[in-house]
Amino acid sequence: MKLNILGCYSATPRTFTNPTAQVLEIKNHLFLIDCGEGTQVQLRKNKIKFARIKHIFISHLHGDHYFGLAGLISTFRLLTRKTELHIYGPKGLKDVITLQMKLADSWTNYQLVFHELTSTESELIFEDDNVEVYTIPLDHRVYTNGFLFKEKPGERKLNMQSVEKAHIDKAYYRKLKQGADVENKKGQLIKNVDVTNSPDPIKSYAFCSDTAYKESIIPIIENVDVLYHESTFLEQHAHLAPKTKHSTAKEAAQIAKKANVGILILGHYSTRYGNLDAFMKEANPIFKNVELAEDGKVFEF
Repeated sequence: MKLNILGCYSATPRTFTNPTAQVLEIKNHLFLIDCGEGTQVQLRKNKIKFARIKHIFISHLHGDHYFGLAGLISTFRLLTRKTELHIYGPKGLKDVITLQMKLADSWTNYQLVFHELTSTESELIFEDDNVEVYTIPLDHRVYTNGFLFKEKPGERKLNMQSVEKAHIDKAYYRKLKQGADVENKKGQLIKNVDVTNSPDPIKSYAFCSDTAYKESIIPIIENVDVLYHESTFLEQHAHLAPKTKHSTAKEAAQIAKKANVGILILGHYSTRYGNLDAFMKEANPIFKNVELAEDGKVFEF
C-alpha cells in the first residue's frame, strides 16, 4: 500500500503548497482521492500515469477539494482516453461537471460514470475481488464523506516443500490457495494448514477530511492501519474549529487513539501556519505514531 500526497493544505493554493489531493495505490488500483486545483500538474510532477486512474473519490463540494476535476477530465479527453472513468462524490457533482462539459462543447470521448452519494450512514460504494471502499460520514458545513479503503484477504501461500512431500497433484494447487483440503495422489486427505502458509496481512486506509471532531466515526475506522485526519488548526486557534467544522491536531490525535489506528497522518493545514512541526508537537502527547503530510511526500506501508 502506497500513499502519494499531491496536496495537503486548506483553501487557497500557493506557489509552494496545494489544496487536497492524494493517490492511494492498493492491490494494483490507483485511486485518486479529492482533486483540488492544480491536481493534474501535481500528478505530472510526481510521475503518476494518468491512464492508471480509473476511480476518483470526491469528499465534498468545496472548491479546494474538487476544482481540479473538470480540468483533469478534459485532459483525459485530449489524451484520447478510452477507458471509462468512475467518479464517486456528493449529489450535485454530476450536474456541475456535465454543465461545464456542455458549455465548453467538450464531451468526453470515454465513458464518464458518476456514483452520486447521499447517505448519511456508512455504505459500500466500490468492491472487486481485491478491495472494498466504504464511505465515512463526516461533520462539515456541507454534505461530506471520508473514505475507508480495505484490502480483501489474499490467497494462502503454498509451502512447496510440504506440498511436494505430500504428493499433491498440481491440479489441486488452486484449491489449496483458496483454503481447501485436498486428496493427494494416494487418495489421502491432506489438511490445508499442513501444506500452506497464511496470506499476507490485509491493509486498510481511512481518509477523513474535512470534518469537525466526530467520535461516531470511530467504529468505522477502528484498527485501520493508516488514518489521514484533517488538522486544520493548532490549539491557539481551537476556537475556530467548531464554527468552521474543522479539527485541531489534538482532536485528530484523540480520534486516532480512541480508534486504535496504526499510524496517524495529519494534513489539511491552515495556510496561516508556517511551521508544521507544531502540529506534531500538539498531537504526539496524545498519540505517538504521528506523521506529517507534505506535498509530494510518499508513504509506503
